[in-house]
Amino acid sequence: MDEQQIAYFSMEIGLEAAMPTYAGGLGVLAGDTIRAAADLQVPMVAMTLLHRHGYFYQHLDDAGRQTEAPVQWDVDDFLSEMTPRVTVTLEGRSVNVRAWRYTVRGIGGHEVPVYFLDTDLAENDAWDRTLTDSLYGNDARYRFCQEAVLGIGGVRMLQALGHNQIARYHLNEGHSALLTLELLDQEAKRAGRPCVSRDDIHAIRHKCVFTTHTPVPAGHDQFPMELVKQVLGAREDYLDLKDVYCADLARLVLRQGAPFGESKNLYESGDLFNPTYLALNLSHYVNGVAKKHGEVARMMFGGYHIEAITNGVHAATWVAPPLQELYDRHISGWRQDNFSLRSALSIPADELWQAHQRAKKALMQYVNHETNAGLEVDALTLGFARRATEYKRADLLFADLERLRAMGHPLQVIYAGKAHPQDAKGKELIQQIFKAAAALRPLINVVYLQNYDLELAKLLTAGVDVWLNTPQPPLEASGTSGMKASLNGVPSLSVLDGWWIEGHIEGVTGWAIGENHRAFEKKNDEQLDRRDDANALYDKLERVIVPQFYGQRERFQNVMQHCIALNGSFFNAQRMMMQYVLNAYFL
Repeated sequence: MDEQQIAYFSMEIGLEAAMPTYAGGLGVLAGDTIRAAADLQVPMVAMTLLHRHGYFYQHLDDAGRQTEAPVQWDVDDFLSEMTPRVTVTLEGRSVNVRAWRYTVRGIGGHEVPVYFLDTDLAENDAWDRTLTDSLYGNDARYRFCQEAVLGIGGVRMLQALGHNQIARYHLNEGHSALLTLELLDQEAKRAGRPCVSRDDIHAIRHKCVFTTHTPVPAGHDQFPMELVKQVLGAREDYLDLKDVYCADLARLVLRQGAPFGESKNLYESGDLFNPTYLALNLSHYVNGVAKKHGEVARMMFGGYHIEAITNGVHAATWVAPPLQELYDRHISGWRQDNFSLRSALSIPADELWQAHQRAKKALMQYVNHETNAGLEVDALTLGFARRATEYKRADLLFADLERLRAMGHPLQVIYAGKAHPQDAKGKELIQQIFKAAAALRPLINVVYLQNYDLELAKLLTAGVDVWLNTPQPPLEASGTSGMKASLNGVPSLSVLDGWWIEGHIEGVTGWAIGENHRAFEKKNDEQLDRRDDANALYDKLERVIVPQFYGQRERFQNVMQHCIALNGSFFNAQRMMMQYVLNAYFL
């Protein structure tokens, strides 16, 4: 293959609901990124792992207690096995790796191959055969071995498949950072050197692009150095400070500063290896996923030049069928040119409302069939579907149940989202929502849908009337669920964090909860901050949204039109991909 390509690496990629190879926002964004590349005919190839057990099947009992089970799916129904095999040495063992291909076709027919790496081969040891099974599962040893398979094995598999002209390697989060060590190793061997030089470092840095996604320090993997040496074995020279040349490499590649700007040496405070710093040091272009997140990331990783490319979602994937039909009538070519959605202001308001009602009926039918909740199409419906974790504050709506009961008009709320199996507080959060739902019946109907996936996300983001988002600032890196809602004319009621700082125009594209918080601004009282945000949420519902929905429908419809025209036309993957092409890929 002679064409210069972009190699996109991600631990998870969401392509179809029936392929449970994603956990949430990171994987769904990866899928949308690849679709946008295919539409724009960007020469891209993607690499990930084949998660045979998926990101678990979620079951919620009557009290909201979550249990998990492996997802049953047939790989052969979706993917084609490729012939080449590569090996990765882990703990001194040769682990064989194969790849399966999925092809994403763009609007004009351009294809982007997505390769899923798989170690479930008879010639591997029993434990090694499970290495690619579980997404974010098991212990540190398992996770680090997975990252070695993705990064080191991924580079080798690309070459074995004939993808030898890679212009850029795009690391979607730090999980694939070990690919930089493989590239350095190959660069040194080509030059006939036993160890890596500074020239090699500069050459590899020029080839790498790194996108960091989380402003939460716990979201960045850290591994004990002894484990790293144990797993990488022959690559120990990269990490050993005894050799003067490799000591330079270790300082350049693995040096790190602690989050929030404190000074920290890699070989102090517990000898931890953080792949994020490996990616930071060996990438010529680094970006956060929203303007605010870029600011936060620069504070977390002091001394690094970090840009911002705000996330976007794939319009043709996330616009519901009734809205697609509407856009096809009024905005010719919107799939090819997402920017043309700015013409949504010319769509008659009654036609937009009718299309929304059709999407809402589809959601109500699904929810009532699954839960027997008796939701009504005519009632104001809020939607909240995120990963169930503490900082998302999914229970903020229930801070004062009496104020909710006093809204004066019918109100119903639909929740969905999984808690990580090891996130006890996230699981407790789901139970708290179940408890609040029971206390509010029958005046307010609250349901929590289990086993959130791509298809349910499509129903929710198009079928609710208002999209609710309540993270603790500044911990929302970007958030894309509200972008999906905006493409369907569903306005957001959200805390000003992540993308919403850029997309919010009060009363025009939606509504804000509280005020804009500066990055890592210290709060005197976190409970007071939570109470203020809850009061702001209730005020906006009582004084603005409920009155508009029930008594000033034209004003509400005007907000719907503007969130398509202003937010849908900009916060899409087409615009995002254009920025990557111009700023990072082909410089």
